[in-house]
Amino acid sequence: MSENSTAATDLTSQYVAQVAGDLERNVKEQERVTAEIAALQEQLAVLRHDHTLLVNMQQALGIAAAPAGPVGTPEADAAPDGATVPAPRGKDGAEPGTDRPRRRREKAAARTASGKAAGGSSATGAGRSGKPGTEAEEPKLVELVRRHLGEQNEPRSAAEIAGALGRAHPGRTIRTTVVRSTLEGLVARNRAQRTKQGSSVFYTASGGTEQAPAGGDPRS
Repeated sequence: MSENSTAATDLTSQYVAQVAGDLERNVKEQERVTAEIAALQEQLAVLRHDHTLLVNMQQALGIAAAPAGPVGTPEADAAPDGATVPAPRGKDGAEPGTDRPRRRREKAAARTASGKAAGGSSATGAGRSGKPGTEAEEPKLVELVRRHLGEQNEPRSAAEIAGALGRAHPGRTIRTTVVRSTLEGLVARNRAQRTKQGSSVFYTASGGTEQAPAGGDPRS
């Protein structure tokens, strides 16, 4: 029983100390926030006093009245007593609404010019993209592979061919697996020969007549 009582006393002491610390921190935080609120209220009072002085000076000088109070207050919705707010005027002292037709014409002209520029850009982009009526499209991968094999004097693996074509055509994505499938298609059509050295497979160009495989080759 004595040990249990001692453990309970220690735990209670810990809780008491923790609560006391939390309470002290809470009181300090309240004091800090209260001080900040008081400072902000003092700043607001100074701004309101300055605003009143400025409004009085504005009335004395006969300047067009600005909002009499901060945004969101009733004073902002009404002009100062005795002040007359003139109607808004356009550029060069013109009456409101007199320059609207001219603005509409300017906007319409700007939209027309923008549409013509966009049409010219589209035509230029179409010319660069290789669509009908422009430069011919790039050769297919099978043509590149067959041409590369014809230029080699010794067998090449699919990885070597893919690397060489990737360097020669940096704008295209050439994968070794796709090149290997293309090479196998050429072998099936008697346009390439396959040799195996250990676990590696190499390909060379073949001068034989092309033979279409049964069912056709979708890569041709």
